[in-house]
Amino acid sequence: MPKTLLTPEEYLAIEREAPYKSEYYDGEMFAMAGVRAPHDLIAGNVHGTLWNAFRSRPCRAHTSSMRVRTVARHYTYPDTSAVCGEPQYLDERQDTLLNPSLIVEVLSPSTEAYDRGKKFELYQSIPSLREYLLLASDRVHADLYVRQASGLWLLSSAGELDDVLTMESVGCTLKLADLYEKVEFDAAPELQ
Repeated sequence: MPKTLLTPEEYLAIEREAPYKSEYYDGEMFAMAGVRAPHDLIAGNVHGTLWNAFRSRPCRAHTSSMRVRTVARHYTYPDTSAVCGEPQYLDERQDTLLNPSLIVEVLSPSTEAYDRGKKFELYQSIPSLREYLLLASDRVHADLYVRQASGLWLLSSAGELDDVLTMESVGCTLKLADLYEKVEFDAAPELQ
C-alpha cells in the first residue's frame, strides 16, 4: 500500500493542533524525540547567551519551539535560531520563521549524520542564513560553518572551554565556557 503524503498546508494544520512537535520533509511527518540533560542545557545556554546579547539590539533568538521553513517541502525545529532585523514569518500565526541569520543544532548520536548532511543541505537553501553552529552534546566541541560571499561554507572548529566563537551574522561572540556551563557528560547513550 502506498504512503499517504501530506501537503505542506496539511502538515501545518495538523502540527498547529498537535500536542507534540513533528518535523516535515517532502510529504512526511517525523515525530521529534525527547532529549537528555546535556542537550537541553546546551540549547538553553545558547538561547540565554544570545537573548542577553540581543537585549538592546534589533535581534531575536528563538528556542526549539520556533519552526523554520527551509524550502516549501521542509519544516524543522532547530535548537536555536536567530535573526537580526525584521523577522519574516510564513503567515500571521508567526510560528514559522523564514529568514534566520543563524541556526544552532545540538548534536545527538542519532541525529548527527542528518544535522551535518541532508539537514545542513536544506538549511543552505535559506538565502538569509549566514552561520550554522553545531554543538556536541557528549563533549566540549563546536563546528561553525560560515557562508562566504562566493556561496561556499567555511568551517572552523573549537574544542576548549576558553575558546570564543564570533557570530558575525548576529554581531556577538559566544564563549564555549558559557555554552557548556553546568553540563555534565557521561557515557550513557543519548535517546535522540
